[in-house]
Amino acid sequence: MGYKVVVAGATGNVGREMLNILAERQFPTDEVVALASRRSLGTEVSYGDKTLKTKDIEGFDFSGYDIALFAIGSDATKKYAPIAASQGCVVIDNSSLYRYDPDVPLVVPEVNAEAVEGYTKKNIIANPNCSTAQLVVALKPLHDRARIKRVVVSTYQSVSGAGKDGMDELWEQTKAVYNPTAEVPAKKFTKEIAFNVIPHIDVFLDDGSTKEEWKMTAETKKILDPSIKLTATCVRVPVFVGHSEAVNIEFEEFLDEDEARDILREAPGIMVVDKRENGGYISPKECVGDYATFISRIRQDSTIENGLNLWCVSDNLRKGAALNAVQIAETLGNRCLKKG
Repeated sequence: MGYKVVVAGATGNVGREMLNILAERQFPTDEVVALASRRSLGTEVSYGDKTLKTKDIEGFDFSGYDIALFAIGSDATKKYAPIAASQGCVVIDNSSLYRYDPDVPLVVPEVNAEAVEGYTKKNIIANPNCSTAQLVVALKPLHDRARIKRVVVSTYQSVSGAGKDGMDELWEQTKAVYNPTAEVPAKKFTKEIAFNVIPHIDVFLDDGSTKEEWKMTAETKKILDPSIKLTATCVRVPVFVGHSEAVNIEFEEFLDEDEARDILREAPGIMVVDKRENGGYISPKECVGDYATFISRIRQDSTIENGLNLWCVSDNLRKGAALNAVQIAETLGNRCLKKG
């Protein structure tokens, strides 16, 4: 006995990854349906050793299905998520649409698994932003031990966070560097991304921050603790997959770096690779395809009282999106839903 599951946006990067992870983790299913827009109708996608043909999300009847994993962006989610929810299917949404709705739980299972029980208010659960997900996994066990006052984070975010168009733009611009006659203007990004870094993700707000930076602050407060102060600078880098973060943490109590290392080693979802030698840390390329959030470069910050620095890396298509959504589904099943 298993669940009847819908994956909406099954032809996109995150949707395909959702299907992969459902199969890899042997999520108990009686039926899996792949949905896409009408222009992708009939496209074949992989689910384990099976091949699914996408169905049209327009007019799809969600009644009788238990869980719908949405990876279709905010505009489409605004249209289809209420339909699915009203027909009795619990929506786990990867867009930003419901993240800040007080009636919708925002969940990272290693951090606030109990929050899934709030799904009943709207039959919807929100998946956090990719950069937030890996950060709060790292912060949670340290916060439990020494109480975090303030976080300063600089992100190094891969182009896959901007979807297939972002990956294509990096690829085409990289090739053009070696072809003097080719020119690939910036379309998805505000400046050329190949061999460059861009300190601008999402729109600018009135205070000079970007919406991506605001998201990290608002989501960390909602998921972990509203008393935590967080400031972020979010940067797009010419990496295909894998987000990296340099994190500075100020605690209420002193936390020794060795104890912090031991705490993180025992924490769920985390892999510590921290040797003070050449290559004794994890880079984004090495985390691709892995479930873990990797922590390296753990060290005391002597410039502030009770400070630590660390380096945090994760596959943004997995923990930052698809994996976290499937983990939410697993948590929902274990805590709230009956199979079959």
